[in-house]
Amino acid sequence: MKQIYTILFDLDGTLVDTAPDLMMAHNHVMKKFGYETKTTEEIRELVGQGAGALIGRSIWGQAKKEFGNVQDQKVKESMTKEFIDYYGKNILQQSTLINGVKEFLVWCKNQKISMAVCTNKTEHLAVDLLKKIGIYNFFEYVAGYNTFDYCKPDPRHLTSVVEILDGNLKKTLMIGDSESDANAAKAAGIPVILLEDGYTEKKTKEIYHNHLIKDFIGIEKIIAKYL
Repeated sequence: MKQIYTILFDLDGTLVDTAPDLMMAHNHVMKKFGYETKTTEEIRELVGQGAGALIGRSIWGQAKKEFGNVQDQKVKESMTKEFIDYYGKNILQQSTLINGVKEFLVWCKNQKISMAVCTNKTEHLAVDLLKKIGIYNFFEYVAGYNTFDYCKPDPRHLTSVVEILDGNLKKTLMIGDSESDANAAKAAGIPVILLEDGYTEKKTKEIYHNHLIKDFIGIEKIIAKYL
């Protein structure tokens, strides 16, 4: 049975506030490889394009002279692997659902809305987090950073999932918190609901969106207009 509507969700900073646990993993790696640590707030500006990008962007910001060494593929791969291994073992220490998420997912399920996650988190980590935090069963598909040969902001990350769900792009909406989500959705011709103060260094007004929310409380009123 075809669903009446499809909603695609980002994960980090959208469904779950993962910054505290990402910060712990990031700082573990930085200490091990001899670089400076960061605060949770600083991590929020670096998340969104995968573990490798998080490590790279962190080093760029404070060790430009040394970054040539970090660019060495083996070193960067070692840092990224260490991050993923540590984070995978500590994925739900301090992370919490964004306010109103669980209630909204229940509402969507009752409305027979099809739901999927499109995240730049490594797929197995995304699935593990969704299971451990108790919302995995709401989603029909989870597409991570490595699920396809492309990821956000490439619109195919979204359009491929809609195709897998046998959905309709004209009856699809994206909920995210960063320019990667917004730009992918815009390129795919999908409306965007943007969370304020997302995991990005950009200001909200600099990011494309059709609707702006601070959390998931009352979001049903927006979605109902599309049904």
